[in-house]
Amino acid sequence: MNFAIITPTHNRRQYLPEAVASVRASISAPLDFGFEHLIYDNGSTDGTPEWLPTAAREAGPPLRYWHDAEKARAGLARNRLIAQAGPDSWLVPLDDDDLLLQRSLYHYADLVQRHPGRPWFVADFLRMDEERRYLPGEDYYAWRFASPREMLGAIFRAEHFIQGNVCFSKALFDQVGGYDEALPMAEDLDLYVRFLLAGQLPVVSPHISHLHRFHRNNVSIGVDATAHQHDLQLIYDKYAAALRQLGIEKPGS
Repeated sequence: MNFAIITPTHNRRQYLPEAVASVRASISAPLDFGFEHLIYDNGSTDGTPEWLPTAAREAGPPLRYWHDAEKARAGLARNRLIAQAGPDSWLVPLDDDDLLLQRSLYHYADLVQRHPGRPWFVADFLRMDEERRYLPGEDYYAWRFASPREMLGAIFRAEHFIQGNVCFSKALFDQVGGYDEALPMAEDLDLYVRFLLAGQLPVVSPHISHLHRFHRNNVSIGVDATAHQHDLQLIYDKYAAALRQLGIEKPGS
């Protein structure tokens, strides 16, 4: 079993070393699995391109990186990274300013073993501020649903959302066609909607996958309820025929 942690980055030299260190601190024992960290630098100008070769030479699990002189959208960067992962890999997204918990991969590996044939998993995560201080009352907790249809209904009613607190097989990713490279936002939610439309309901685990950092330069700054509703409508329109067949109403209707 092998995991590939997927991290696009742009001008996060301040935070990226901690994200890398958190992945390298992962403990697999007593399970037997491997993991590597794949990083795609999107036109950084803050010293990230100069730092990455040094980080890759450090002892520990493999870190592989690629550099693009131009800033690319997250969907494109993630697709390019995942193309470098092995065909049997399990994929774990991690933002460049977040911290993977030491036993997160272990818990995902345990889920893979205990649920053969299930291609994706979702966990809880915690929020922290830019100084790594825990933000009480801001936890994210995954919900259990009885069916893909029920989960889709909750998503398009804006009652439930999923971020980088997931692990999924490369086979499922390839089956549904990867991230939509044209979407400026919510490309991850768009992918998970396609997982559900393919009939795949995630297995929910109560473990904590990562610490999500809130700071003044978050990509999601300004994404309020109105902006999220717009993203949902855009995604709905892409799959309207299939969603209507399942009885899922368009957001805002």
